[in-house]
Amino acid sequence: MSGPSRHYVLAAGGTGGHLIPAFALAVELERRGHHVALITDDRGSRLPGKPQFLVSHVLPAGRLGKNPLHWPKGIEAILEGKRMALRLFDSFQPSAVIGFGGYPAFPALWAATGAGIPSIIHEQNAVLGRVNRFLAGRVNAVATSYRETDRLAAKHAHKVHLAGNPVRAEVLALREQPFPAFTEDGLLRVLVTGGSQGAGVLSQVVPDGLAMLPPALRGRLQVTQQCRPEDIEAVRARYAGHEIPAELGTYFEDMANRLADSHLFIGRAGASTVAELTAVGCPAILVPLPIATDDHQAANTREMTAMGGARMIRQERFTAGELAKQIQAIAMNPATLATAAHAAWNCGYPAAASDLADLVESFGGAAMMDVISAVRGEAGAGALAGDPA
Repeated sequence: MSGPSRHYVLAAGGTGGHLIPAFALAVELERRGHHVALITDDRGSRLPGKPQFLVSHVLPAGRLGKNPLHWPKGIEAILEGKRMALRLFDSFQPSAVIGFGGYPAFPALWAATGAGIPSIIHEQNAVLGRVNRFLAGRVNAVATSYRETDRLAAKHAHKVHLAGNPVRAEVLALREQPFPAFTEDGLLRVLVTGGSQGAGVLSQVVPDGLAMLPPALRGRLQVTQQCRPEDIEAVRARYAGHEIPAELGTYFEDMANRLADSHLFIGRAGASTVAELTAVGCPAILVPLPIATDDHQAANTREMTAMGGARMIRQERFTAGELAKQIQAIAMNPATLATAAHAAWNCGYPAAASDLADLVESFGGAAMMDVISAVRGEAGAGALAGDPA
């Protein structure tokens, strides 16, 4: 433990992109002897990977959206979420509230800033999200994952701290594992995934793109691809027709090890994906999701592509021919691939969870108040343990 035990509340939307870094911070804060609670939505309370010690509290997450007819219901949900958050704060006595974006985080951060509780937001993408943009002027600190973050107002620059995007412990543990050997006549292991549910465009383009590689390279392929359930048999038939060995699945439990064992990744450019690629040092061909808000997936590729660790192909240009061309550029020469792997590795932020925890610990009051809060909070924590998750 780095000092007196404190209580912290983390607030995050119910997707892996928001919750994976929240879970990583929770583990680090708990390791330092602090008590941590989570505010999320119903999806987030059920997301795999939540630490057992982390008690989750479900708050209504109102969305205003574009249709004014839905605003009254959204505002009502936000206000109820704020009231619930204040009741939690009253019993848990947090030293700070840390938000990771997403609509469920908004009522909690709004309640914290109104109650004078120190607050921090963490942005996983290279574009500040809508909720974080609204809160940036109200919170004490803004933690970013990239050196350059779009939609971040210059007037808030004084409160910005570059921390990186925390990744799962099992991924970070693979960082010191050497890049798998790749020789002139060895296997080229390719991992393809479009996120938790796969991506239809990858299923359509990747098999045909790999088939267009020169025979000397195509004959050495070993492919692992995550597909949507409705696509998997068609993709299997495509690979069989091209005589390319491929292991297909709708979900892989050991994705961290598969990533570390791969020579090349092909897929989307979500924040967690890029953070994990750079944590283990895996070269990539990234196809940003075209409908991502503020085109943030394209922005997520900037740092990695500038350093030479990845190549980015816009979806409208993502054809079999273009994919084959980019694979040859990065993987025909073993030295080129190894250089790209090292560049990807250099883009990683292995201390992200620790650095973020340091930032969090810098807020919260004098040491004597920490002791008082901890004593007061013990009773609250005991009561909260029985709260519905």
